Amino acid sequence: QVQLVESGGGLVQDGGSLRLSCAASGRIFSINDMGWYRQAPGKQRELVAVITSGGSANYEDTVKGRFTISNDNAKNTVYLQMNSLKPEDTAVYYCKARLKMWYGGTLREYWGQGTQVTVSS
Repeated sequence: QVQLVESGGGLVQDGGSLRLSCAASGRIFSINDMGWYRQAPGKQRELVAVITSGGSANYEDTVKGRFTISNDNAKNTVYLQMNSLKPEDTAVYYCKARLKMWYGGTLREYWGQGTQVTVSS
């Protein structure tokens, strides 16, 4: 199977920075893309940023210019550098990977367990 392990969440003040990491391990043939989602209390989970294995990235509008997603294909790892954090960025952040476990296999989604990011005002 496949496991995604996130790290790097925590408590930070308004305007501060955090860096999240997510490492995928297990039976992985190829990764199509990896991304970060977040879910605040009482709200639906939303896309924050996604990056393909080729390095093409997309961002949710409210984080453009503040967050940067990057990846290390050799380590099956994705990062999210979050700068100029705001209280409204407070949420549980989840990592998602779309990958194939073997050649010719189906593209499947896997999620991490989530990491809490809290921004105090």
